Amino acid sequence: MDAISQQGRAFFGFPRALVFSAGPVLLGLCVLALRQGNAEFVAYALALVIEVGLVVVLHRRVGFSSGTLWCLAVWAVMHMAGGTVGIPEDSGLLDEHATKPVLYGVRLHPWTPRYDQIVHAFGFFSATLAAWEGVVSFMARDRRPGIGQSLVATLVGMGLGAVNEVIEFVMTLVLPETGVGGYTNTGWDLVSNTVGAVAAAVVCLVWRGDRREAG
Repeated sequence: MDAISQQGRAFFGFPRALVFSAGPVLLGLCVLALRQGNAEFVAYALALVIEVGLVVVLHRRVGFSSGTLWCLAVWAVMHMAGGTVGIPEDSGLLDEHATKPVLYGVRLHPWTPRYDQIVHAFGFFSATLAAWEGVVSFMARDRRPGIGQSLVATLVGMGLGAVNEVIEFVMTLVLPETGVGGYTNTGWDLVSNTVGAVAAAVVCLVWRGDRREAG
């Protein structure tokens, strides 16, 4: 029996603690986006519904670990909070290149990453963990995952990061105002996505086999 079964099941096999903690927070952030008239993050909220549905379908096939599910949920919360939680313009927390006074524009020190970059790195770290578990689920159980599976998962994570940038670009075309930023922002997003994906690959190499042995 896998770790999720041992912890008790909720909706579609997701841990109860995850559903009843992340769920209300995400719902509240989506409502906040609506109340703000924040078209960009209302669109992201609609996209989130589709993404959650996709995770549910994949989870039924793959059986993601509870750790990966928590990472994906935290990523969703960080993302929605980033564009809806306001930061006072005179707080001194906003980066000089921030396009809106929201959490996504926060940089605590000139030499530290912006909140936006942290979310990208953590998000595609999480996506790469999920990709690795998906790849491994198709392997024969007597085979131990290795560098090949981690490389494929890394490429999937980076590819999903590129798709995210395409979605952000489309947002700038169809919405009158967004917080996406310019070419430099896109470049740093891609760098952050890559850092997160590679970090996840390293974790998977160290952790390889544990997920399958627990199943």
